[in-house]
Amino acid sequence: MKILLIGSGAREHALARALALDPASSAVTVAPGNPGTARLEKTENTPVDADDPAAVAALAQRIEADLVVVGPEAPLVAGVADAVRAAGIPVFGPDGSAARLEGSKAFAKEIMAAAAVPTAMAHVCTTLAEVEAALDAFGAPYVVKDDGLAAGKGVVVTEDRQAALAHAKGCLDHAEVVIEEYLDGPEISLFCLADGERVVPLAAAQDFKRLRDGDAGPNTGGMGAYSPLDWAPDGLVDDVVERVALPTVRELARRGTPFVGLLYCGLALTSRGLRVVEFNARFGDPETQVVLARLQSSLATALHAAATGDLADLPPLRWSDDAAVTVVISANGYPELPRKGDAITGIEDAESLEGVHVLHAGTSIDDAGALVSAGGRVLSVTATGADIEAARIAAYAGIEKIDLPGSHHRTVIAAGR
Repeated sequence: MKILLIGSGAREHALARALALDPASSAVTVAPGNPGTARLEKTENTPVDADDPAAVAALAQRIEADLVVVGPEAPLVAGVADAVRAAGIPVFGPDGSAARLEGSKAFAKEIMAAAAVPTAMAHVCTTLAEVEAALDAFGAPYVVKDDGLAAGKGVVVTEDRQAALAHAKGCLDHAEVVIEEYLDGPEISLFCLADGERVVPLAAAQDFKRLRDGDAGPNTGGMGAYSPLDWAPDGLVDDVVERVALPTVRELARRGTPFVGLLYCGLALTSRGLRVVEFNARFGDPETQVVLARLQSSLATALHAAATGDLADLPPLRWSDDAAVTVVISANGYPELPRKGDAITGIEDAESLEGVHVLHAGTSIDDAGALVSAGGRVLSVTATGADIEAARIAAYAGIEKIDLPGSHHRTVIAAGR
């Protein structure tokens, strides 16, 4: 099948790589793509305004796509999937109404309450007085969430009340703000394919959101991830499907807004049991990098089955016994003011190592034809190995081969978990 993949980050590079290696796909157009996706076999980059529904639908028609896969959240919330479906083309990604599950944390809380999904207690606030009352009610650590999209950086978790208030004020300038109780315990990411009625879980992963080692520094879009989770309790995936994913998909269907695409369940295993931290309406980054590195089934077939309502007939997904670890290299100054235009070298040397591949995110080609940094999270170095430790060692061996002046990465991703 011919596939149109929308997006330009490391998540899309991981998706494009898996689709390019998949015999079920004949060609993959990545729009707009990045320098990494341009190097894959069976792939071609093409420019498009990814947030323009009409432009994406027109491109899908022009290339006669059999399937459109929407990577980032902003195009989904903008209604790109709606326009593609209206053109009669199967699309993996929810309509704008269902994508509100990520686009509005207040809406997600409403859906979870209606579906009896376990989650953190929360107050949706529209004034600073309401914020202060909610902070008093829950106490520290304070959890303050921008209601809308914030590229993975809209959440502040802090013991500092003034920092919590400052973030809340910034959120209230343009939207509501959600104040939540703090959830203790380790966090887990579980992706589920959804066809509007059914869900099929992928492998669980864990990501590292804080900028620095020891979970210090500000939240980021994610600084690394690993899979599988050898410490997770038995039956966890089935529990999440039955108590979280299926009730959510059924509630959205009941409201006439069926969810077709990737339901990202961000979870905490608290002292009081399983709780949902957040929902996303698309593959997560950097978890996608490690999950797809372990997938042995046809990704194209699975995504097409979800897009066409055929998950009931999808054979069980097959997974490698190997582990995968991803370490993100970020630009100097990330996340506040990432520096751009620095030369990147050593990727080929990194990929010469067994089990290592490098995924592009914030990169571009300058006027001299050199690869340079062009965003905050620049590269994801992903490695597989017989176990987590072997994969971790391989990933950091790849990191050592790459040079990006002033760059930053966490040094102990997946160490000790």
